[in-house]
Amino acid sequence: MDAPDPFESASDETRGEMMRATYEALRTHGYSDLTIQRIGDEFPKSKSLIYQHYDGKDDLLVAFLEFLLERFKADVPSDDDFEDARDHLLTLVEQPLAESNDEHVDFVGAMTALRGQAPYDEAYWEQFADTDAFFREHVADIVRDGIEQGVFREVDPEQTAAFISATIDGAQSQHVTTGSEEAVDAVRRELTDYVERRLVVDGEDDS
Repeated sequence: MDAPDPFESASDETRGEMMRATYEALRTHGYSDLTIQRIGDEFPKSKSLIYQHYDGKDDLLVAFLEFLLERFKADVPSDDDFEDARDHLLTLVEQPLAESNDEHVDFVGAMTALRGQAPYDEAYWEQFADTDAFFREHVADIVRDGIEQGVFREVDPEQTAAFISATIDGAQSQHVTTGSEEAVDAVRRELTDYVERRLVVDGEDDS
């Protein structure tokens, strides 16, 4: 299932183009070398428009993080897109840990650098906290649906979601900081096995 393009699906065309320019500049130059000039180089309209909307790089990046969260919330697939909660959860686990191209790795690396600013900047902290909380609750909702469908065992949805979310974040961070594809592949296999054996009702739980 291909995810919708978050920039093309933006309701405001100019804002979408500005966010895409930020995305392209961020993945190309990283956080430390990012400038408004480099974002403007990727923007198809006048660079002065960027200055009309944002005071500087950090102001624009906070807006970028907010935009990504808005689009993620808007584009989350519905339950109707999947056969059941098992299929839904397995897709959610496998997609962020699937084999990545260079563009994806560059972008995740840049986002990891942005996350590193969160302890020192409240605006960044709030955006990452909101994004993480939304993802955890989304996973927890899928687990609840699975329990109601009789697909999943009676587990704690919030605890399960926290484990899955933290594991995915850790694997992605290790990938961009060490370049280890093997570690990401191992985590993907283990998380898939966790869903099949620990959560699915007819899976084998050896604990």
